[in-house]
Amino acid sequence: MKMFQNTITLRSYPRGFHLITAEVLQALPQLKEIQTGICQVFIQHTSASLTINENADPTVRTDFKMYFDKVVPEEDPDYKHDDEGADDMPAHLKSALLDISLTIPITRGRLALGIWQGIYLCEHRNQGGRRNLVITAWGI
Repeated sequence: MKMFQNTITLRSYPRGFHLITAEVLQALPQLKEIQTGICQVFIQHTSASLTINENADPTVRTDFKMYFDKVVPEEDPDYKHDDEGADDMPAHLKSALLDISLTIPITRGRLALGIWQGIYLCEHRNQGGRRNLVITAWGI
């Protein structure tokens, strides 16, 4: 059994959905040493999230942002938690609706993503800042 782990800090992204597959792969070059295994990608934040989805057409990212902004609007008078501004509680809710951790199979030293799949950073804050990811891979 082999196990590798690396923590990376992503640059600051604007609010929206951003493909980060390349950054994840660059962070763990040892992935090539695993023939069959699992890769977990975990974000250490409560106002951003991760997902896997369409990696080719950028309108998917635009539509994701539009949808989540409609479903979880800012300025809702029922929100109590607004310590960091109008996007504070909506960012936490959007993160809870998506996920903070992804589990991806490893096959023959590569992530077993489908041809049209990519890893997204879902930035829910207007000024989210740099985001930390812990990337762990294990297998044989």
